[in-house]
Amino acid sequence: MSSVEQHKDQLMHDLNQVIRDAEELLKNTEQQSGEGFKSAKARFEHTLKNAKAEVERIEDLVVTRTKEAAKATDVYVKENPWQSAGIAAGVGLLLGLLIGRSK
Repeated sequence: MSSVEQHKDQLMHDLNQVIRDAEELLKNTEQQSGEGFKSAKARFEHTLKNAKAEVERIEDLVVTRTKEAAKATDVYVKENPWQSAGIAAGVGLLLGLLIGRSK
């Protein structure tokens, strides 16, 4: 898994955890009273609902774009097998040189 994917997965996990924690907090504060508290709670619930929808939208967008990139890569490799092999060899050579220099 690439570093970008790991960071994306960690971000999505963290955002979902924040949402779950906020929902739990709201559930545990139901016995509180006062007009100001009720108003703040309603605004927070609205914000939380919007955040949840946005996380789902972003997650769907990332999945869609990842699939599109994979398809485009697959098509390119099938249409240009020698170029793809050359690029892969060049990247491997560069990585090898960089690893060799760092030792």
